[in-house]
Amino acid sequence: MRTLATVILALAAAGGALAQQAWAWDDGTTPFVVSPPEVVDRMLHLAAPKKGERLIDLGSGDGRIVIEAAKRFGAPGLGVDIDPKLVELARENARRAGVEALAKFEVRDLFETDLRGARVVTMYLLPEVNRQLLPRLFEQLQPGARVVSHDYDMGPDWVFDEMMELKVAEKLVGPTGRSRIFLWVMPANARGTWVSDIPGHGGKWTFTIAQHYQVIEAEATVPAGGMAVRGTRLRGEEIRLAVVGTLNGKPWNHLFRGIVSGARIDGELRLSDGEHSRTLPWTANRQ
Repeated sequence: MRTLATVILALAAAGGALAQQAWAWDDGTTPFVVSPPEVVDRMLHLAAPKKGERLIDLGSGDGRIVIEAAKRFGAPGLGVDIDPKLVELARENARRAGVEALAKFEVRDLFETDLRGARVVTMYLLPEVNRQLLPRLFEQLQPGARVVSHDYDMGPDWVFDEMMELKVAEKLVGPTGRSRIFLWVMPANARGTWVSDIPGHGGKWTFTIAQHYQVIEAEATVPAGGMAVRGTRLRGEEIRLAVVGTLNGKPWNHLFRGIVSGARIDGELRLSDGEHSRTLPWTANRQ
């Protein structure tokens, strides 16, 4: 079983609250460090859990992320930590906050935690631990699930979707005096060849999409010839393709926008010739 940390708790004498920067190292695997309230606030802002969406916090410490998600958003959450004392502290904090029905905590190895069903995963781990978790995230999380990490990214291979940085004067570990918060949205599988039928506007459209995590490259063709794909975006299940080209002797701008679900995309096509615009339904099927 992998160890997260052997923890030294610094408790305030008057009230037993966990000190803001209580931390200790065990064998150098991962330290226990308390995230300041403003960092927790920004992490939840990026994760944007909805009521009923399940959140899992890996290395939950005193439970503050799971508790705040339950209080603010009504999100049921599970916090896992290797240290039984921290788990008991988190349970007590949840009871005091009145959210013990939503905020659950267990003594568990994060590498053995089942992530299936979670829509948000939060973490404050070391870079090498994040990278070891990467295959598990893609194996168990569904498209559209959000992963939020404090301070450390997933390495150069999986680039983040969003990042924010804030000054935290009391932060004494990691990048001192500041925190970075990273967001990734689990991408749908959009790779392959997709075919659409758009009567009266090119007829049969063929899209060929290559994908590396959420980064996609696309080509678009119609029977009359190739089109130029000027922009692409894949965020969770949503795909967008900006395509320009000439049809029926007139230049057109096309914005394809849809939801990838298995071997089908459902959405809309917005057309503009510079003077007029209209919107058509758009569906595509993977060949």
